[in-house]
Parts: sequence; C-alpha cells; structure tokens
Amino acid sequence: MGDKTWKTAISDVKPNEVRIRGFRIDELMGRVDFGQAFYLLLRGDLPDERVGRLMTAMLVSSMDHGPGAPSALAARTAASTAAPLNACVAAGVLHVNRSHGGAIEDCARALDDVIDRAKADGCSLDDAADRVLADYKARGVRVAGFGHRVHTDDPRTARLFELAACANVAAEHIQAAQAVERGLERQIGKKLPINVDGAIGAVLAGLGFEYEIMNGFFILARTAGLIAQAREEMTRERAMRNIRPELREYDGPAPRSL
Repeated sequence: MGDKTWKTAISDVKPNEVRIRGFRIDELMGRVDFGQAFYLLLRGDLPDERVGRLMTAMLVSSMDHGPGAPSALAARTAASTAAPLNACVAAGVLHVNRSHGGAIEDCARALDDVIDRAKADGCSLDDAADRVLADYKARGVRVAGFGHRVHTDDPRTARLFELAACANVAAEHIQAAQAVERGLERQIGKKLPINVDGAIGAVLAGLGFEYEIMNGFFILARTAGLIAQAREEMTRERAMRNIRPELREYDGPAPRSL
C-alpha cells in the first residue's frame, strides 16, 4: 500500500506560487500588516484593519521588557557562550512558561470562570469575581494577569483596551478583568492592576481565540526582543561574563515621541 495523504489548510506551495489560506503571499505583501497576516494564519480569514492593528499592538506590547526578564537573560547567557543566534533565541523561548508569559492563557480561563459564574448565579460580574476569587483562594490558586513587579499601572493595558474598543471587540472579558481587578483590591486591600498579559488574555478571549494558542502571542512577540538582546550581548559584552541585570545602565536614545 502507498503512503496515505494527510490534509493541511494553512498553506499551499507550488512552483512560482505561495498561498496562505488561499491568498497569494506576494499579494498580501505590502497590503496587509503583520497582525492581519498572523490572524489569517491562525483563523483562516483576513480581519479588518482595526482588528489587524489590534493584533499588531498586542505583539508590540510584549516584544521586550528589559534584559532582566527570564527569557532575555537566558538568551543573553547563551550569547555569552558564543552560541549562534538561533540557539540564543531558542534558549529564551524555552524560558517562556507558566510564570513567564504563561499568564495570558491562565487569565483568559479565569475570566471565563467569572463570566460563567455570573451567568450561573444570575449575579453581576463584580459579585461573580468575588465568588471566583474566594474559590481560588480556598484552593490556593493565584489568579493570573494581575499585578506587576515593576508597574503599579501597566501603561500597555489601557492602550490595548482602547484599541479593542475601536475594533469593536466583545467587551465581556475586559469587563470581567476589570471586575477581578476591583475584587482583588477589596480582598487584599491594595490595587493589583491588570497587566499586559491579563489585557492580552481578555482581548484574545473577546476575539474568540482558543486558550491553547494564546501564549503563542507572547512567544512570537518576545522573539523579536530575544534577537535584539542576544545580538547586543554578542557585540557589546565579553564572553562568559556573570550577567547581573540589576547592574545594567541604559545608554540608548533619550525619551522621544512619535
């Protein structure tokens, strides 16, 4: 018996022709932005420009967060050993896990818990958030996507929510995130802001993305930063150094605006 065929709906490559979800890739080039093309790859259809801009904004929001982030530090450590660029990036990507980049999926799941509780109990999102948070606390589960080790008001969150509103993204998950933020403040007595991972989780859930693909947004976004961090380590620092992120001193461009 011959080999059985298998199916793919993503891409089709023939001599002098490459198609992504049916669209010629050379026709997409220069006509759609990367966010729209990524959406096309994942969902099978091109989104409108506003959703594409939102997709791109989510990727830009997480592309880098300094050399002290676990993935960046891993990439720089690999670069310090004279590893090639692909190995440095791979080292960084392998450090994206539950506690670093994994909050996007976990937050989206928590927000659905709140929404489901509100519907089941016939209560407000605020009441549902209180009940879900109480359940999580009893089980020793930390709600993901809230609080930040650096930011007391993550500047990326409000911008993503603004762009989501412009793109007419279903707001239920964003409203649930805001209810959880208020619930956490009532529970612990201080504000734990929705961080960028929580914001992305809420937006992706509103766009209808499945949980299992959500952390891929962080991986794709952070890959850009890992390339930059690894290359800088290769070209500016000595090999095999003891990398201490807390001793870094920024010497790039002064603050500037678009």
